[in-house]
Amino acid sequence: MSQPIPFVDAKFKLAVVQELMYDQGLLPRFDLREYAAEQGFTYDDNSFEAVPEALAYFAALEVPVELAEKITEIYMDGGNEIYLEIAPGWDGEDGLFDVHEFADVRHFPNLKSMTLLYTGDEEALETLRARGIKADWL
Repeated sequence: MSQPIPFVDAKFKLAVVQELMYDQGLLPRFDLREYAAEQGFTYDDNSFEAVPEALAYFAALEVPVELAEKITEIYMDGGNEIYLEIAPGWDGEDGLFDVHEFADVRHFPNLKSMTLLYTGDEEALETLRARGIKADWL
């Protein structure tokens, strides 16, 4: 088994997993409805809150280090599948999935572009740009 990427920020990890799982199909697809049926729990389909079992699934998910090179772009949007699988009724209007720590970019040598959910943290954009990543708010 290959080494997993040691993520510092869980929300950054979610943005990477969106790209690898839902956009590129390189990780097995997570479906909250199926997972809930398999694991025997229920959740509110309209909840703006994260379903704890879904968060736990993604926290435990190991992303093989070999996949790091496949990440060239990260596009965070309130309609991304991963966010709706974690918080089915989430509307993107709060900071539930905002990334505030960007140390994990060091694992992704081919990352050239990031579109981020708006946090207002201009210093984060400057840090990313200084690493040669085209970074902007959604």
